[in-house]
Amino acid sequence: MSTLLGLFGSFWWVGAVLLLAVFWRAAFALLGVIIIDQDEIGIVNLKFNLFGKNKTLPDGKIIALNGEAGWQADTLAPGLHFGYFRWQYKIQRQKFITVSQGTVGVLEARDGNAIPAGSVLAKAVACDSFQNARAFLQSGGQRGPQLAILPPGTYRINTSLFSVEMKPATKIEDNTVGIVTTREGQPLPANEIAGKPVADHNLFQDAQKFLNNGGYKGLQEQVILAGLYYLNPLFVTVETKLMTEISIGFVGVVIAYVGAEDKTLGSVDPASSVKDKQIRIVKKGCKGVWDTPLDPGKYPINPYTHLVVPVPTTNIVLNWAQYKSEAHKLDEHLTTIQVRSKDGFGFTLDVAQIIHIPRENAPKVIARFGNMLNLVSQVLEPSIGNYFRNSAQAADVIDFLSKRAERQEEAKKHIVSALNEYDVQGVDTLIGNINPPEALMTTLTDRKVAEQQKLTFDIQKLAQDARQDLQNSTALADTKPEVVGSLRRVEIETNLADAAVNKADGEARAKIKVADADNHVFTVTGQGKAAAVLAVGNAEAEVLGKKVGAVGKEGYVGMQIADYLAANKIQLVPNFLVQTGDGKSGGSGIADALIGFMMANAAGMKMPGTPAAVAAPAPAAAPAAQS
Repeated sequence: MSTLLGLFGSFWWVGAVLLLAVFWRAAFALLGVIIIDQDEIGIVNLKFNLFGKNKTLPDGKIIALNGEAGWQADTLAPGLHFGYFRWQYKIQRQKFITVSQGTVGVLEARDGNAIPAGSVLAKAVACDSFQNARAFLQSGGQRGPQLAILPPGTYRINTSLFSVEMKPATKIEDNTVGIVTTREGQPLPANEIAGKPVADHNLFQDAQKFLNNGGYKGLQEQVILAGLYYLNPLFVTVETKLMTEISIGFVGVVIAYVGAEDKTLGSVDPASSVKDKQIRIVKKGCKGVWDTPLDPGKYPINPYTHLVVPVPTTNIVLNWAQYKSEAHKLDEHLTTIQVRSKDGFGFTLDVAQIIHIPRENAPKVIARFGNMLNLVSQVLEPSIGNYFRNSAQAADVIDFLSKRAERQEEAKKHIVSALNEYDVQGVDTLIGNINPPEALMTTLTDRKVAEQQKLTFDIQKLAQDARQDLQNSTALADTKPEVVGSLRRVEIETNLADAAVNKADGEARAKIKVADADNHVFTVTGQGKAAAVLAVGNAEAEVLGKKVGAVGKEGYVGMQIADYLAANKIQLVPNFLVQTGDGKSGGSGIADALIGFMMANAAGMKMPGTPAAVAAPAPAAAPAAQS
């Protein structure tokens, strides 16, 4: 024990050093020495002021500028500071304020001038990013939430005056736009819904410049694009929206709710049609429907200040049919058309209408109707429905069905003409299913079944005829050898007959030639004989003439008779003379002849003229007299 005390007595200074190493800050504080580390500041709170003129803070003040008791505006920088005895000062060490990347420091001041009426944020003043509290207060800084913010970095902030809250920076993703609404600025003019763009405020990141340049409070026409922005969330709210995309096959008609008035609207071209004068089209950038549509692409447009209406420039098919709609959904509420025919039948029909809107006509269509759905409901639906109702009432059901193609062509012409008045091109009108009444369809079906049955019977008859032809052909094929033989025989006989005919024809022609030759010979011979006869006749006539001249005609005749009787031995006196009666009266000639005939037979004599009798030769004819 004594040894320990001896050691302690010898090395007491070692203990003093150890105690000083542990409690050096407290020791220095007792001596009025304050040590501030390199990453902190000292915030001074003066407990009381015994010697200064200003012992207490003015009413409403929190931070002392002139040595008043309380929180002091000036802070202690890193290092040694003397004269700050603990009985008079309370020193609060505060780490530096670090604003990391992707965040902002939002401040609120506990002291300063009052914010003017109508404002919600304190204006920004020159105070080295709030690191100089004295400059902030002396420059007219205002208490309350501050317009300025702390961007990423490290700051020596007097937290007795300012409270700092970390907020995430504003990030706008790709393919989106930021819609900005400000809480400070000038009131919007009447009839305006958004503030006009102002220059030189670094996309709302310098809020004070925005206000100094005349920025308006409320919705802003200007948008911010993809990126990271250090915005004061107490000053602006940002809503992200997808960029406006115009697909291929569409144009975007812009309806601007903000912008200048188009002064050219008062001077309408006198040559414009009445329908063109009734719509309001403005130049690009003015308030109204822009005359130039947006072509396919992506556009950073504020949807609250500019409405972009997509208008298809390709052919659009609209269906008037139950449960049938195209992808564009413009015909979603169109249904099958109900009509009534001339003969009182009600029926339905489906119709498809194809339309086209040229690019240059798209703004006119939107200016007139507002959107494509209104075009369908206000023009297409009544025009097409009423046309087919009127057309159906002018014909009976059967006529309507049978002349479907004609109805379709007429409908196309009518609807094309009607749509031209609204700057829409009608491409085609197509009639789909026609659903006539069930009773009428039953009758037509029965008629069609009967027609089909008749057609079936006709086909069956043709089949039977074909079958019969087949059987005939089969039988003919079976008898073909005989048929061929018969045909050959017929052919041979025909050839023989033709040969015989040809032979006979040749013989006939030969005979004709022989006859012609004989005729020629006979003619020549006859002509010779005739000449000879004529010569003989002439000679005999001359002799006869001389004989007659010598004896006379009667004498010559008697000579001829005598010569004849002599030549033929004709008796002039009969052998028997049979006479009945008294010789006075005439007897029967027949009886006399018969008796004579019998007597001649008894005597063995032949009577002249009987078969045994020799006829006397006729006397020669006298030659003809020659003239």
